Amino acid sequence: MKLIDVLVIHGPNLNMLGCREPTHYGCDTLDAINQSLKDLALTLGVRLHAFQSNHEGVLVERIHQAVDERIVGIVINPAAYTHSSIAIRDALLAVAIPFVEVHLSNVHKREPFRHRSMLADKAMGVVAGFGGQSYLLGLQGLVASLVRVPPK
Repeated sequence: MKLIDVLVIHGPNLNMLGCREPTHYGCDTLDAINQSLKDLALTLGVRLHAFQSNHEGVLVERIHQAVDERIVGIVINPAAYTHSSIAIRDALLAVAIPFVEVHLSNVHKREPFRHRSMLADKAMGVVAGFGGQSYLLGLQGLVASLVRVPPK
């Protein structure tokens, strides 16, 4: 079976998972989430590439780089950039790689400014509110969709 390449992007402050506001984000560390994703990826026939940055421009450049790496899908938790980054939206549209937006917390149960996503209307799907499981559900949905619709 040929492996497909999927990129997981973690946005700002997600490097602080495990100690940052556990009532919203849970107790899992970013390393634990990435390990769970890698374990699941093996069963799905996916070669997983994980990346985290606190800097918007670095995230944009990583999205651009995905084209050269033949990434066929992206799972992205843009974190706070969800609500403000036209640059990340434009980068995802420019590379035209299917993506799923994920969030650890249910953003719709939180402050009103978190209810609007700059990416959701262009995403294949959005998964929110299931803690670290949101990433796994997002990866499963992305891969299932890619298998049904061959990548460009």
